[in-house]
Amino acid sequence: MHIGGINVAAVTPHRAGSREIDLAGALELIDYLCDAGVSGIAPLGSTGEFLRFSFTDRKRMISMAVKRSRVPVIAGVADAAFEGVVELSRAAMEAGAAALLVMPPCFFRYTQPEVKEFYLRLRTELGDTVPIILYNIPFFTTEIAVETSLELLATGQFIGIKDSSGKYENLERLLALRKSVPVTVLVGNDVIFTRARQAGADGGVSGCACAIPELMLGLDRAIRTSAGEHVARLEGRLQEFIAWLDRFPAPVGVKEATAVRGIKVGPPAIPLPPEEQRTLAEFREWFAGWMPAVKHEVAQVP
Repeated sequence: MHIGGINVAAVTPHRAGSREIDLAGALELIDYLCDAGVSGIAPLGSTGEFLRFSFTDRKRMISMAVKRSRVPVIAGVADAAFEGVVELSRAAMEAGAAALLVMPPCFFRYTQPEVKEFYLRLRTELGDTVPIILYNIPFFTTEIAVETSLELLATGQFIGIKDSSGKYENLERLLALRKSVPVTVLVGNDVIFTRARQAGADGGVSGCACAIPELMLGLDRAIRTSAGEHVARLEGRLQEFIAWLDRFPAPVGVKEATAVRGIKVGPPAIPLPPEEQRTLAEFREWFAGWMPAVKHEVAQVP
């Protein structure tokens, strides 16, 4: 199975004052992303704030996403314990998810031999046919060192990796592995999306694409058609957006921009201080004025 192009690391709409997922809002978000033309949707990853929600809600969300989505669903199945990952993985595959996105167990830090054993034991537990994508997100949990990634992928037991390290040298080594092993390499950090995609990455799992799917799709199209002038312009736009996001805790900026697009996503996970709330209001105003120009520039890409 090939997974490529622009896959969206989706936010998870939730009800204000509650830890429950807003399923109506989630359906609206899925429709909005499918209508935009994305290649796939990845719910309940880091951008989806999976830690906020119960197992029951997460299982329901994945099942609903698979039923509603017109594109493949790559289900985030992270947990702090091995048994939790197994339970969520089985539920996601029973629901019909196209693949599993599996980060190392979250919160505690583990050694690389422990990370390797976790993935190999998960493969044994789930059987040979379940498509597993390694998920390297060192900002939030134990890093999968590139050497460990290469070793695991070389076994042929994992279909690919989403690397969110932001280290281009990691992507180079992962891409080089494809000379001997057919693996999918997905960019998880939008800062280096353009460079990695130009170098041959299969695509991305993009948090930015949740708020600006048009820009990510237009940029990807420009890269694939070697439209250099458009690539440079849209890459500049992407970095403008990311510079704003970096002023807030993840994934506050993406959620706020998605809300400006008309999707009810709910408030941030934690209260923001007054100064940051003012900055967030400035961001919303900037984004509302910025997006029409971006859509116009995307429309010019052949």
